[in-house]
Amino acid sequence: MTSIDEFRARARAWLEQNAKPFDEAAGHDGEGTSVPLEESKRFQKALWEAGFAGITWPKEYGGQGLGAEELIAFNQEAADFELPTGPFVIGLGMPGPTILELGTEEQKRRHLPPMLRGEEIWCQLFSEPSAGSDVASLQTTATRTETGWVVNGQKVWTSGAQYSDFGAILARTDPTVPKHKGITMFIVDMHHPGVTVRPLVVATGHAPFNEVFFDNVEVPADAVIGEVDKGWDAAVVMLRNERVAIGAGGRARTNALGYDSLLEAARTRGLESDPAIRRRLALLYARESALTAYGRVLHEETTAGIQIGARGSAAKLAGAELALWAADLAQDILGSDLALGSADLDRVVAAVVGAPGGAVAGGTNEIQRNIVGERVLGLPKDPGVDRNTPFNQLKLSR
Repeated sequence: MTSIDEFRARARAWLEQNAKPFDEAAGHDGEGTSVPLEESKRFQKALWEAGFAGITWPKEYGGQGLGAEELIAFNQEAADFELPTGPFVIGLGMPGPTILELGTEEQKRRHLPPMLRGEEIWCQLFSEPSAGSDVASLQTTATRTETGWVVNGQKVWTSGAQYSDFGAILARTDPTVPKHKGITMFIVDMHHPGVTVRPLVVATGHAPFNEVFFDNVEVPADAVIGEVDKGWDAAVVMLRNERVAIGAGGRARTNALGYDSLLEAARTRGLESDPAIRRRLALLYARESALTAYGRVLHEETTAGIQIGARGSAAKLAGAELALWAADLAQDILGSDLALGSADLDRVVAAVVGAPGGAVAGGTNEIQRNIVGERVLGLPKDPGVDRNTPFNQLKLSR
């Protein structure tokens, strides 16, 4: 049996041979879109062939069958390298684990190995123009047919939809029951002729998100993830995975607002000895370390089969708050340099401008606080006046 140290050494050796070391001075686009898609696919396949993709996933579905310790060890070593795996982050972090937990045996064997090998890219289709943080108010419909379902509606803020092969979509299948019921999660083919993807440009100048339209998109009967009309249960599973992935990803040198990057920025500007800056850098290191440790606990519990429940929202909230706090620190360190801009600061500028988005993506900070308050701390629930009203009787903007 390979020890953690041996696994770590093997991972380090492979990364040194196959991945680019992180170069602070090289410049990046801030969104991870500079690498051609085919190159990302080749790298993901090589990662899988080397035994470093799906580290904790079962072997029968293409994974390595290892534990959280190996996953954490690999992530720690990978922090010093630039891995062109961005297109696969959503699929492997959200739909993949959800199918692993709720999918049929056929779905697992059909989709999980291709995800790990870089052959399929997935997206998540939850948010809508009139149903952002209140996902349960979604208006996209799925109507039953003799052979399956037909989906109609619109989704928004969908990352990676422009190059995805499949998506996990929530649609309303029974409007006569309250909004959290009568929802079903489906696997949808993003190459179906009825799917239209349009990019959305954000404040950073990039277009990481999309709006997606579904016009009479057919999905087969066996495309249901979980159970018909119980899609909210499946959504809770996926949102839990999403929030852990967003909030507890661990420290990486490629993070423009991370401790390593801001320490180097302070050194370059002669601020390393400034007591106030030193104190805040130390606090940044402490907060990053605490979030990494919390993420490690959640990953280990998940691998051990322990339900982490709403504690994933605590990780997501902590990660979003940390990004906002670090953005303030970056502005104090860089001062007018940040405002004037330069090629070597493109990453930081994009990260500072994009930081508020982290307080919205995956559920707003306010939503996360409600979840933590109600489901972790046991505080009283909000009144929820529409909780028991049939969806087709709600007054919604359409």
